[in-house]
Amino acid sequence: MPLDQTAKTATLYRMVMPGHLCPFGLKTKALLEREGFEVEDHWLENREETDAFKDRHGVKTTPQVWIGDTRIGGYDELRAHFGKRVKSEDETSYQPVIAIFSVAFLMALAVSWVAFEMIFTFRALEWFVAISMTLLGIQKLQDVEGFSTMFLNYDLLARRWVRYGYLYPFGETLAGVLMIAGALVWISAPVALFIGTVGAVSVFKAVYIDKRELKCACVGGGSNVPLGFVSLTENLMMILMGLWMPAKALLF
Repeated sequence: MPLDQTAKTATLYRMVMPGHLCPFGLKTKALLEREGFEVEDHWLENREETDAFKDRHGVKTTPQVWIGDTRIGGYDELRAHFGKRVKSEDETSYQPVIAIFSVAFLMALAVSWVAFEMIFTFRALEWFVAISMTLLGIQKLQDVEGFSTMFLNYDLLARRWVRYGYLYPFGETLAGVLMIAGALVWISAPVALFIGTVGAVSVFKAVYIDKRELKCACVGGGSNVPLGFVSLTENLMMILMGLWMPAKALLF
């Protein structure tokens, strides 16, 4: 039975200590206020008070919310109570990839605007791919160890030569930076073509032939992006740039 919320008051207990201000407590209070509740805000100001509160109510975490005489729970439980989406820890998401490609596209348009006083140019497409490679490389470089571990789940070359998993982020970032500058094509193009081809073959085999359900290492070792279309697209973009950049240098 739905709770009677006509009074629109809630009781909140959260940690507010000299050395720790609980962020979920702040989120919980803000959510209640957005939903129109008047919040009775009780601070747990030291560890002893917090532990005593948990023991008294038989809970393991704070913050804790009551609406009327009914305990709702913490921040996630409160979101669920209001019918809002609650993300699980192992839930897959394309949000990191969408963010990277969206920002890369806007950056490419911005550079094109500065360089040519035009937003939509062919060079902007090149910059989009190159900037995307660089941003994806940065994601991997934040935790090379974690990336290499996840990478070993599916990359064919890394499985035969483990050190390749450590070198890959540096190669992708280097190729992307050089392609942004349009310099040293004799380095950037072979690197992009090589790692893109190996990656595309590896992803295609793992996903479309072996039918394995894996997480993609494309945005770093701690991501929950599913392996498949996104990673294959990343590798195909590198192949395309690896072929286009030397062809452009020869033709133009």
